[in-house]
Amino acid sequence: MAAPEELDLTQEQTERLLQFQDLTGIESMEQCRQTLEQHNWNIEAAVQDRLNEQEGVPAVFSPPPARPLTVNTADHRVYSYVVSRPQPRGLLGWGYYLILLPFRFTYYTLLDIFRFAFRFIRPDPRSRVTDPVGDIVSFIQTFEEKYGRTHPVFYQGTYSQALNDAKRELRFLLVYLHGDEHQDTDEFCRTTLCSPEVIQFINTRMLFWACSTSKPEGYRVSQALRENTYPFLAMITLKDRRMTVVGRLEGLIQSVDLLNQLNFIMDANRTYLVSERLEREERNQTQVLRQQQDEAYLVSLRADQEKDRQKRERLEQIRRAEEEARQKQLAEERRRLNLQEEKERKSESLPPEPLPNDPNGVKIVFKMPNDSRVERRFLFTQPLTVIHDFLFSLNESPEKFQIVANFPRRILPCLPTEDRPNPPTLQEAGLSRSQVLFVQDLTDE
Repeated sequence: MAAPEELDLTQEQTERLLQFQDLTGIESMEQCRQTLEQHNWNIEAAVQDRLNEQEGVPAVFSPPPARPLTVNTADHRVYSYVVSRPQPRGLLGWGYYLILLPFRFTYYTLLDIFRFAFRFIRPDPRSRVTDPVGDIVSFIQTFEEKYGRTHPVFYQGTYSQALNDAKRELRFLLVYLHGDEHQDTDEFCRTTLCSPEVIQFINTRMLFWACSTSKPEGYRVSQALRENTYPFLAMITLKDRRMTVVGRLEGLIQSVDLLNQLNFIMDANRTYLVSERLEREERNQTQVLRQQQDEAYLVSLRADQEKDRQKRERLEQIRRAEEEARQKQLAEERRRLNLQEEKERKSESLPPEPLPNDPNGVKIVFKMPNDSRVERRFLFTQPLTVIHDFLFSLNESPEKFQIVANFPRRILPCLPTEDRPNPPTLQEAGLSRSQVLFVQDLTDE
């Protein structure tokens, strides 16, 4: 549905469009616009055609000559009940009527011309509704001051709000337009509208909205409903998915006749409410079922998503473990490669082994951690580092080790430290010409 600002309308047209949609309940904004354009943006005429469903239906308010009560039976969509004032009877009455007829015709003609000219110069202030709720509250206060507080419960809201509530609650809405200046208004309010049986009937069976036509809100509704005389009552209910006038009661009517006519209108249109109620229940059940299906789907979807998440986490853990193992393997391979390269460098950097008859020579037998023996000659003047480098270059030597001499038992300081950056020579370490040293594995420590 397009927003009003998307239809290239003026501010006044937009307000009339929203007001027309609010009054008729038509959901399509484009349909509302087309209807208003057909009536030259006359909202009262447009609401009249849509709400009363009077398009192509002739007016049937002609009273039969025999009695003053008229029931409309030709229009199967709108039920009309008109109470006409008694016509003049007898020769004297007809003579009086004929004598005054020219004067009445002239008076009402001039009055209509004056009203037309006056409204042309100064528009009716009632045409602008500024405080509809205030109009309703003011009418109720005036009504209670004049007729007392014993009356049907008035709906204290706007006409459109009453329509929306009746539509939502699937109830009949009875609309009363109060004509302040009409001669039958006072008697109707005192004897009919405020009678106990009418009060009880209206309060228990329907919503009741009322306003004076002298108020802007009442005048607006009057322009929409197009009443012919007062007192005027209109019965509105939900019919074919929109709020529709299904009954019109005009003229002074007694309480018994009012109750009979209201009962008749309600009985004739109750099937629409029942049908709508069943459709709503069916829609609600369908909606509940759809919600349950959606909830079940969401539960299943969440369960599947949780399974996928756990599966992704397991795969991620496996991938990480494999990656860590691969990195460890690569690190181990690099370490071994570096160790082998270091052994080769140490082996290449070793000084040559002295001859057996060298007077400074020292014969050392190394007992390895695997109980094997390695023998090599060194010089007394060489540092203990040479012994460590020799053992480190051997493939059977552990990665970390220390060299221990017995008698007395001591660990030879073969590697430089902060306290002793230059390790001692073999002679300084107290080694003899023929020496046995033990190699201890420190790799696991």
